[in-house]
Amino acid sequence: MLDIHTILENLPHRYPFLLVDRIIEVDAEHAIGLKNVTFNEPFFQGHFPKEPVMPGVLVLEAMGQVAAMMIINRPDSLGDMAMYLTGIEKAKIRRPVVPGDQLTTTAKMEKLRGRIGRVSAVARVGDDVAAEALFGFVIAKALTGDNRS
Repeated sequence: MLDIHTILENLPHRYPFLLVDRIIEVDAEHAIGLKNVTFNEPFFQGHFPKEPVMPGVLVLEAMGQVAAMMIINRPDSLGDMAMYLTGIEKAKIRRPVVPGDQLTTTAKMEKLRGRIGRVSAVARVGDDVAAEALFGFVIAKALTGDNRS
């Protein structure tokens, strides 16, 4: 299990854009991560005031962050690297994510050839699929000396 401190050491994202609270499983081929969705999230102020719903694009972002933690924790991971999204395919938003939900994302490595790869991810609330997608990515050298600050 990776706690928030380890996530902060590995991902460049910070409040309000860090959308993973804990990684409960991770290896070279898969990761499972959690996002506890609370009413205090800044996006609920405007999306929507009378019926708060987590924007689907942020659900996808949370899924991508879990996938990034899987890639960073691979044994063949490069030290000073940055990952860039190159595409999202077959994205489906299946149910709303609302305050009080716990979003559980499972990411699975589908393909990795050199620095280019593809990950499938499914986000669930309980047993219900909230979203699913295929993410294309490229691993590059970080633009700064420390991409995690």
